[in-house]
Amino acid sequence: QVQLVESGGGLVQSGGSLRLSCAASGQIGRIYSMGWFRQAPGRQRELVAVAFDSGLPKYSDSVKGRCTIIRDNAKNMVYLQMDKLNSEDTAAYYCKLVLYSGSLSWGQGTQVTVSS
Repeated sequence: QVQLVESGGGLVQSGGSLRLSCAASGQIGRIYSMGWFRQAPGRQRELVAVAFDSGLPKYSDSVKGRCTIIRDNAKNMVYLQMDKLNSEDTAAYYCKLVLYSGSLSWGQGTQVTVSS
């Protein structure tokens, strides 16, 4: 089994920055992708950013230019640097890991709240 633990969420003022971290542990095989999703109250979970084993990362249009996803393959970690935050970014943020085997895992989530 794979365990994912997110950290770095919190309360930040509009225009501020946060850096989220996700650490993977356990029986990790070859990782296809690690990414971040978010879910606001009353809304569906949506993609924020995903970093693949090869190729360019993918960002949602809502965060493109404001967020950067960084993968540390040696440490099995993924980070999400978020800048110029606004109230629309308020949500629970979840880390997702997909292995080449097809197995996928989710973290427990970390809350990001942006105050205006």
